[in-house]
Amino acid sequence: MTIMDEKTRTSLNPAQYSTIGKVAVEKLESIRSKMLDNTATEEDRLLGRLLEEITALAKNRISVTANESDFSKGSDVWVERTEGHFPHIRLHGGALEDDPIKSL
Repeated sequence: MTIMDEKTRTSLNPAQYSTIGKVAVEKLESIRSKMLDNTATEEDRLLGRLLEEITALAKNRISVTANESDFSKGSDVWVERTEGHFPHIRLHGGALEDDPIKSL
């Protein structure tokens, strides 16, 4: 398994991020299908839990970004702000810093 270094990760374009996300969701759907068929291995179940967590974090990040965008346009939306910072994502483990998604 190759670990993605910082230079490679930061050089990904939106289409590449989108493809990675689509493949991750397809893999999660495949694992869920195995679970329904009772053919999932313990490794499948572990990977499924990881992909579910990543999916939840990504959905949260997208919601926060959309809310921040609407807020900056004057819409009445809920955002948690601290002076000079973008909305906090208060999820444990793996949440990015308070910076919004770049290149969306």
